[in-house]
Amino acid sequence: MIIFINDIPVRILKADEQPGEGRVNHIIDAAQEPVTQAKLIYHVWIQNVGEQELNTLLNFLDAKVPTSVLSISVSVKDYDITKQYLRSKFKVVKAAGGLVRKKDKFLMIYRLKKWDLPKGKREKDETSKQAAVREVEEECNVTVKLGQKICTTWHTYTMNKRAMIKKTRWYVMDVVDDTRMRPQPTEDIEETRWMNRKEVYHALEHSYKSINYVFEQYYEVMEINPAK
Repeated sequence: MIIFINDIPVRILKADEQPGEGRVNHIIDAAQEPVTQAKLIYHVWIQNVGEQELNTLLNFLDAKVPTSVLSISVSVKDYDITKQYLRSKFKVVKAAGGLVRKKDKFLMIYRLKKWDLPKGKREKDETSKQAAVREVEEECNVTVKLGQKICTTWHTYTMNKRAMIKKTRWYVMDVVDDTRMRPQPTEDIEETRWMNRKEVYHALEHSYKSINYVFEQYYEVMEINPAK
C-alpha cells in the first residue's frame, strides 16, 4: 500500500517486507529510538511502527513545514490492522482514472499548473471501471476502450477542515476517437495533449508524485508483463 501525504510517498510494508533496492538512505528502528522530524531525510525506512509512531509520522508529514524527506517506507507490526486504522482516520473518497494510449503517445492534461492524468470521483452505483471511462471521456472529450488495471493510489487532503483520503484505481486505455478532443474547463483543465515518452518524462517533472507512480507501474507491470 502506498499513500501520498503532501505529495510524499509513504509505503506501508508488512513486517517481513523490505523496501525496493536503492530506496533507502537512512533506517530508523522505532523500537529503539524515537521518530523525529530531524531524522526524516531523503529516503527513510522506519521499522517496528505501531499506532503511536504512525500518528507521529502523519503529523510530521501533514505539517506545513519545509521538509527534506523524499519518500518513507514504514514496516508495521500488523499490516491489516494498520490499514483499518488509517481508513478510520480519514473519510475515504473513491475515484478512478485512465492512462490513455494512442500508438506510442499518452494523453496528459494540464490542470492547476500541473501535468496530470484524467480522473474523478465515482458516482453512486458506479463501478471503478465505469467511472474511469466516464471521467476520461468527460474531461478530454474523447472516446476510449478500457484495458487492464494498472494500480491503486491513495492520497490525503483536507476539505472543509476534514481529513480525506482519495482511493484512485487506474486503468490503461486505448483511444478510439479523439477528433473532438478538448479540455473540460469546468474541471479547471487548461490543455489536453498527446505526449511521447520523452515529453512525458519532462512533464512529470511538473506533476505529482502519485502520477509519476502510475507511469512507473505502467512501465514496470503493463509492458514487462503485459498479460499480468
